[in-house]
Amino acid sequence: MFFMFDTLEGYIQPGTVEAELVQQVDFSRLPVHVAIIMDGNGRWARQRNLPRTEGHKAGSESVKEAVEAAARLGIKYLTLYAFSKENWKRPKDEVNTLWSLLKKYLAEESKVLLENDLKLKVIGERTGIPYLVRRELARVERLTRNNKRMTVILALNYGGRQEILRAIKKMIRRKSRTEEVDENLFSRYLDTAGLPDPDLLIRTSGEMRLSNFLLWQCAYTELWVTPVLWPDFRRRDLLQAIVDYQKRERRFGGLESAANNHRS
Repeated sequence: MFFMFDTLEGYIQPGTVEAELVQQVDFSRLPVHVAIIMDGNGRWARQRNLPRTEGHKAGSESVKEAVEAAARLGIKYLTLYAFSKENWKRPKDEVNTLWSLLKKYLAEESKVLLENDLKLKVIGERTGIPYLVRRELARVERLTRNNKRMTVILALNYGGRQEILRAIKKMIRRKSRTEEVDENLFSRYLDTAGLPDPDLLIRTSGEMRLSNFLLWQCAYTELWVTPVLWPDFRRRDLLQAIVDYQKRERRFGGLESAANNHRS
């Protein structure tokens, strides 16, 4: 399926809730980096008396929706928590379905990413990811490496604590001196080196936890939790999150409003 992500014209229909939300968005103060914990596929399937794998298939459509909506709105970085270290504990057929869906998505959507100037980046431990999926990820990363409109970051075989431990081990191997170690240096050893920290973290399904996701990077991230299950997540939900985000006053631990210093 191919989309042109050039404008919102024709994408947001007049008179809809989405159109009302777009009117509330200040496009000069968009979050630069949005991260999403995509939760609720299993519950979505259970509510419909379907196998959990059907929930993941439905959730893959929400991935396409989120990517398109974010790109059209002008978000620069979108991180999706696609497969956690803990997900390996799930039944084997469910795990296999998740990797199969990812491989299918990459094969089908690589042209969309390329032609719409979208870049793919993967964070997490690649060791352990099935070989054919790993190969496809590398192919799409190479294909889109020079794209600049938006970077889609997939967190795969990812855990925040494990990422921090990997960073520490890298620093030890490279014999970083204690006096050199600060937040900036440490950040350069993380999987997200070179990326801005998330401004907004969205979690679907109503759960109130980070689930080992971007623990270092989300120190001052604004959180938005919705009861909507991931397979039902649509552009309306992303717009609601952005509108709510823009109503907040970000201080980053200080007293002065950060509104005048918003990153661009």
